[in-house]
Amino acid sequence: MSSQSRWYVAHTQPNAESKAVTHLNRQGFTTYLPRYLKRRRHARRVEVVSAPLFPRYLFVEIDTAVQRWRSIYSTVGVSQLVCTGDTPTPVLNQVVTLLKDRENAAGLIELERRPQFSIGDEVRVLDGVFCDCFGLYDGMSDRDRVTILLDLLGRKVRVLVDAESVAAA
Repeated sequence: MSSQSRWYVAHTQPNAESKAVTHLNRQGFTTYLPRYLKRRRHARRVEVVSAPLFPRYLFVEIDTAVQRWRSIYSTVGVSQLVCTGDTPTPVLNQVVTLLKDRENAAGLIELERRPQFSIGDEVRVLDGVFCDCFGLYDGMSDRDRVTILLDLLGRKVRVLVDAESVAAA
């Protein structure tokens, strides 16, 4: 990173973050796309895939005095730079540094997986058989499963669901 270059944020087209990174790198820009491991469910299968930490956004290092940064607007996969008026808005270098410091050996950011609920908090189930049902948080059964109490048929029933399937009500 040269003394005049700063980090900026590029807004990408839907699901085109990797494509934008490839084309920006070909133009000589340094990019940073923070990624994490995401559990994805489809057709009764659960997969763990690498996904952007900030969907549709990535960081681009630009020296506005030297580089022809306006070419970013016509780059494949990029919608625009995040700007104030017509001027790109820089991001503090510490933001990118802190994100890079949280990466593991595989280059993925490690996120806290435990839900931030207290016992008795009201939660909502986001998917599955009990989608859109409300219940009370009852604890963690293991690393990936949450125990909640649902009001079914006039009584409280203890149900196990994936931790990613529960949100605060």
